[in-house]
Amino acid sequence: MSQNPEDSITPAPRITAAHVADYLKRHPTFLLRHPEVLDSQLPPTRSHGDGVVDLQQFMVERLRRDLTRLRGLQEELVANSRDNLSTQDRIHRAILALLDAESFEHLIEIVTTDLAVLLDVDVAALCVEATNGGTPRSVEGVQVLPSGCVDRLLGPGQEVLLRDDCDGDETVFGPASGLVRSDALIRLAVGRSAPPALLVFGTRHPGYFNAGQGTELLSFLARVLEHCLRQWLGLKA
Repeated sequence: MSQNPEDSITPAPRITAAHVADYLKRHPTFLLRHPEVLDSQLPPTRSHGDGVVDLQQFMVERLRRDLTRLRGLQEELVANSRDNLSTQDRIHRAILALLDAESFEHLIEIVTTDLAVLLDVDVAALCVEATNGGTPRSVEGVQVLPSGCVDRLLGPGQEVLLRDDCDGDETVFGPASGLVRSDALIRLAVGRSAPPALLVFGTRHPGYFNAGQGTELLSFLARVLEHCLRQWLGLKA
């Protein structure tokens, strides 16, 4: 009669507290290499008789909570640092693309196509207000805004507006406005004789831009674009 294979399996030995203690004695650096094991352990308490409170356990528990909090802060800091480096790299590549423009038309094409890819957004646009209160008209590669629209959108004196959850504004994003759920609007001061303008980015992902983000890199990108526009248009700052 054939033997059932399961009958020949030797049961695994039961690990006892003595086995664990013996292992730790033979590997004194184990807890140093695996400190996370200690997180789930309870510290021993000491008895000093009735009415006496041992503060050691409370102190250990507080230190453990502090350690957990600090680990969380460290992980958040590392993640933010990586995001900042990634954003910085994207902005640098966008600036190099602007500086490589071979004509004014090429510059507009870079703004409206290349920047969207380089900055990982769904739409990028250049917007300029109509001059002398004129009626906005379509311009190739540029969104023409009604007079006063920049201050209406940003607020007088405001340079950047970041919105984390919004409906795309057709005035600035045109036909692509239906994609936009989060956007960044940056004021452009091209020259004293030039009308107010905006550099805008939109993405379909809510929260991609938010008011708590730093705006230094986006502002620097806008300043470089202003310089490029002045050079090609022959304007003074």
